[in-house]
Formats: sequence, C-alpha cells, structure tokens
Amino acid sequence: MEEGERGRSYWLPILMLYLLYFIGAPLWVVVVTGLWYIGLLYLEDEGYLDRYGVSKVLGVVLMVRTMHGQRFLDRISSSRRFWRAFGEFSIWLCMLAMLGVVALLLISAISTAMAPPEEYLPASDLLLIPGVTSFVPFWWPVLALVFALVIHEYSHGIQARAHGMRVRSFGLLLAGPIPIGAFAEPQMHEMVRAPRRERMRLYAAGPSINIIATYIALIMLSAAASGLVASHPGVYATGVIAEEGAEEGGLLPYEIIIRIEGARVSDYSDFVEQMDLLSSGEEVTFTKLSQPNSEGKRTVRDISVTLGDRYQYYIGLCEGDALCVEDTEVILAELGIERGDAFLGVSNLRSSSSGVDYYSRILGGDYNLKQSALGTALTPLAMIGVPIQYEGQTMMLEERAMLESGGGDVASALGTDGMLMLFDFLFWLVWINFLLGFANLIPMVPFDGGHIVKDGVHSVLDRLTSSIHPMRVEAMAERISSMSNFLVLFIVIVPIILPRVV
Repeated sequence: MEEGERGRSYWLPILMLYLLYFIGAPLWVVVVTGLWYIGLLYLEDEGYLDRYGVSKVLGVVLMVRTMHGQRFLDRISSSRRFWRAFGEFSIWLCMLAMLGVVALLLISAISTAMAPPEEYLPASDLLLIPGVTSFVPFWWPVLALVFALVIHEYSHGIQARAHGMRVRSFGLLLAGPIPIGAFAEPQMHEMVRAPRRERMRLYAAGPSINIIATYIALIMLSAAASGLVASHPGVYATGVIAEEGAEEGGLLPYEIIIRIEGARVSDYSDFVEQMDLLSSGEEVTFTKLSQPNSEGKRTVRDISVTLGDRYQYYIGLCEGDALCVEDTEVILAELGIERGDAFLGVSNLRSSSSGVDYYSRILGGDYNLKQSALGTALTPLAMIGVPIQYEGQTMMLEERAMLESGGGDVASALGTDGMLMLFDFLFWLVWINFLLGFANLIPMVPFDGGHIVKDGVHSVLDRLTSSIHPMRVEAMAERISSMSNFLVLFIVIVPIILPRVV
C-alpha cells in the first residue's frame, strides 16, 4: 500500500455524508455525493487533479483554480482612482446594508423567541442548494449563482489590483456540477501588510457589487414583466367561499371572469366599478373562462349568481361575539363598506396579469419618486418568500398559464415561452444576488462583513487609543471581534434551533 493511501482518512467524508442524510437530504443526493467522492479519489490517485491545478477541500469539494482573466483584470483595474473611489463607496454601502442585516436578524430572533412557529423549514432547505432545496430549482438558480459568484470574487480581485496587491488565481468551489462558492486569491503577505482601509475596500467590493447587480437585475425584471400581458384579460379568485353566490352559481377557483352583465371586465379595477353598480340580492350574469384543458384551451360559459351582502358576510365571521362585531363595524366604516354592498363570495380576487403586475409597476410610473424608491428597495426582500410559497416557482402555475408575450420587438422575438424563461432567469438573478450580497454582510468572520467590522473596529480603536501600544490595540480589536462573532452567531442560530427544540 502506498504512503498516500495509508495516510488517507475517510472519516471526514463519511461524517459529511451522514450529516447530509441526518439533516434530511434526499437519499439520491447522499448516494450521488458518495459516488462523486469515489470519483475524486480516483482522479487524485491518477494525478489528474494535480495536472489541472485542482485540489480537494473537505473531501468532496473541488477547488478549481485558473490564471485566466489576469490580463483582463489588469486592464479593467488600471483606472485606480475610480476603483478606489468605488471601494470607498462600497464601504459605506455595506455599512448601511449591514445595519439592515443585523436589524432583520434581531427581529427574527426576538419574534422566534417570543412566538416559536409551529412549522419550520426542514434542515435540508436551510442549505439553499439548487436542485436539493425544495424551493430552489436547478438550472436558472445555478446560472444566476455562477454569475453572482464571478462578479463577487472578480470585484475583490479588481480592488486588490487597484491597490497594488497581486492576485494569485481565481477559482470556483464545486460540489459535483453545482458551484457552492468562488474565490480570488490575493498574495496573502501583501494583503496582511496593506492599510486597513484598503482591506476594507477589498472586502466591501464583493457584497456591494452583488447589491448593485440585484437592483440592475430588478429593473431588467420589471422590463421583462412589462413584456408579458394577460392572454385573457379579466379577474380570477384563488378561493370560492362555501354557501355564497359564486359557489352556488358554479364558479371555480382560477376561472377568469371576463364580463358582468355583458360589461367588459379587463382587470380588478373594472370588476370593482361594475360591482359598485350592483346590490345584494340581485341575480347577475357573469361570463367566465374555464381553467385550461389538456390542450390549453378554455371554454366560455355564462353563470347566474345571486349576490350576497358584503357587510353582513364580514359581520357574520364574528359568530355573535359583541366585541368582534363592534371592532368589525369600525373597520368596515373606515373601508367604506355599507349594508347592501354586493358580494360575489370569493377570496383573493386578482387581475389575470397579477403574476407580473407587481414587478412591472417598478417601471410603470404609477407612484411618486419616494414611493417608487422605497418600493424598489424593499422588493428583493419581498421576493425571498416567493419560491417558498410557490414550491420553487416564480409565480403560481395557474397565473403563469394566463400570460402571453405582449408588444415590442423583444417580446415578439422571444414569444411567450421565451419571455417567461427570461422572467425566470432575471427573478433568480435578483434572488441569488440579494441573498449572496446581504448574507456576506453578516458581521462575523469568515463573511466579508466580519472582516469589515474587524478592520473597522481596529481603525476606530487606533484613533481613540493613540497612547496605547499597537499590540494592545490589536489584542483589544481581536477580543471585540471574537465577542461580536459569538453574539451574531447566537442571533443567527436562534431562529433555526429554537423552533426545533420547542
């Protein structure tokens, strides 16, 4: 037996495989990972990994290095004044974003501690691995992840070169065909000797470019959403209330209402206008389109509906509770709902283009500048829960079936399927860049945010303790950084661990 084989330990990869199985990863994932590990052992023993400058990390992760792109890196980083200014901007952007990250982590930890959820994501879903995590599909997220990782690490490399530090190599971390990380390797001795402000610029460049890419992709997503329109303009409901007019008339969820008493209904506002002309107790004819059949075709049918009383419906939900009735009456008065208002008897009524309306409004000009800016800033945060809610989809499949490509050269050229593919890719580009950028700003090492905080604390202490020996200042900064790491780690794991313990 050769020396390399005698010294090889299999305990770490076996432990990793067991942990994968323990946290709920599908059995096929565990099996494929095991086969991947065996394949890596063969390639290592045959010398293929060394031949191509590839090394193993943690047994099953490939670290693929390349020197390609160095000339392009030197060329693009030649405008040092610009990139140093960008690095300085990145520090302030990351500091601001980091406050938001810490605030969200604190809110999540406090809310979980005060009211632990009855249901929580399985442990395997916390990994956010494309194709493994239940709400993250494979192809589009992988492409988006590769793009996000490349611009993240290349930004680190640009800052290194702009400040006179050499970059040894770029690379990707691969678990099979799935990229799980990327890296740019500056010369460590140059990075250690560099001024702290320059290191802060280097660390901040990666998350900041992901944040910037998030909002550029969001604007492109809004443009793509504007290129999709309702194939059959109208409204639909996701739910039909039992023993109300809609159910008795034969209306089903996701059937599209296109007319009320012969009057055209193209969207939700048209529906509200028509219903305001009607009263409870009236028998009204609704024209609806059925759900698509196996060939994707819908049928048109008129149904007769006796309208209910909207006011009485909400009062009836109190089931005679006097306090509830009193509060409900106040709310209904504020909403302008009166006795006798017509009520169809459905829930979650939406326009048939609602799957993309939320995104198209970003460029739609429906709001003033402050509202648009605030809405745009918060939209990526609202998008995080979409794949979870819709089981890995960017919208409900029923909503997707209601869309088609609209006018314009791009929409006409791509067609409906092409526009939906473009929408999906841009959605995941926003989603991945937002999570990668903000997750890297968690203020604990080894995240970029942790390094920024560490060097930032050291810089502040240098100014406040000019009379203290530099080595003592270094030790103080290390202690503060370590304490903050433990504190942030505790805040991060509370929402994960507490529901499972309780």
